[in-house]
Amino acid sequence: MPDAIPQHRHCPICGKAIPLEEEFCSEACRQKYQKLLKRRKQLLLLMYIALFAIVIIMFVIPKMVP
Repeated sequence: MPDAIPQHRHCPICGKAIPLEEEFCSEACRQKYQKLLKRRKQLLLLMYIALFAIVIIMFVIPKMVP
């Protein structure tokens, strides 16, 4: 019977097995993750701004038309 698989986790970017105390397998994966988080935050902010603009338009334009 094969030996048990040692406790490990997987890199969130590439999926390689890494020790429990590590978050990423390499600095390149850490940088990719940081870029992904930055882009995700930017898109979320853009969606909030677009939603706010839509709500403002819905309430302001009907009051401007007689």
